[in-house]
Amino acid sequence: MSPEPEYIRKIIHIDMDAFYASVEQRDNPELRGKPVAVGGSRERGVVAAASYEARKFGIHSAMASSLAFRRCPEIIFVKPNFAKYKAVSRQIRAIFFEYTDLVEPLSLDEAYLDVTENKKGLLTATKIAKEIRQRIWEETELRASAGISINKFLAKVASDINKPNGQKTILPEEAIPFLEELPIGKFYGIGKKTAERMKFLGIHRGKDLKTWTKELLHQEFGKSGEHFYEIVRARQKSKVTPSRARKSLGAETTYSKDIVGEEHLKKALSEIFTIWHKRLELANQAGKTITLKFKDNQFRTYSRSISLEKKSLDREILWQNALHLLLKEEITEPIRLLGLSLSNFNEDKEIKYQQLTLNF
Repeated sequence: MSPEPEYIRKIIHIDMDAFYASVEQRDNPELRGKPVAVGGSRERGVVAAASYEARKFGIHSAMASSLAFRRCPEIIFVKPNFAKYKAVSRQIRAIFFEYTDLVEPLSLDEAYLDVTENKKGLLTATKIAKEIRQRIWEETELRASAGISINKFLAKVASDINKPNGQKTILPEEAIPFLEELPIGKFYGIGKKTAERMKFLGIHRGKDLKTWTKELLHQEFGKSGEHFYEIVRARQKSKVTPSRARKSLGAETTYSKDIVGEEHLKKALSEIFTIWHKRLELANQAGKTITLKFKDNQFRTYSRSISLEKKSLDREILWQNALHLLLKEEITEPIRLLGLSLSNFNEDKEIKYQQLTLNF
């Protein structure tokens, strides 16, 4: 059984393999074959990316670097070079645009491509993905994995199946049987806590999820429940959007020594505010919602937000509201990270799509 034709497109999800760490290993032969963590140090900080050699020890992004060191004392910490990663990312995206204009970047190291119609006239999305991965290797000496299917959700799930340096195609007629047998923890967008809740309710695989009505799923999981109802039936209305509007723009700092006390926090806020506002000015980006983020020395993350009556880029308005968020309630714990972001910008524009072809 295949999904309804209106939900069938040719979507590729390209995901670079351990991108930041792989770039560092490419540029420094002494790092090749060794456990590498980009970001942090033995004492402090957070891992931004881990090489596959490091992942064997259970090290992953967003992990405290001190814990990474305990798990693997031989790990090599490398300072991130985001200017270099962005340059490589632009090089990779240039390859994507040779095949389609419908490219939706998710981050520096992954993107969706709608190749229902492609510029090179290649017959199958599977062949396009293979060719793109080969081009990336030839031009950057970096490996990529790919998932190919009828919608973004399935393509994203598929790209993890044969990682690293592999690809997986889920054909239209395979989509529903694949989803029925997929463990609920493998569903992209279903987090650990939701998966645990589902298992408690007897939902272990897609076929269990399909027995629930949309009404019951909404009752149990809110609006997300309606999304779960659709994706398990291989239906997803979300399209590849080439010109995604920026959702937020921020700046944050992780400190080598914890910050304690109101005056020290105000000084730190002033410093991060200067960096943040400069970024907003360079982007000429006004917004309505200001968010203060901070993390204490126990790695607990908190956020406080305030919404303005209208969008603003005014330095004084943003500063007074950021300061208000900081002083709104006393922060008694030592702080290791502080950040500010602005959001609630313009809405995305709808993208028009061309006619469907079904040859994968």
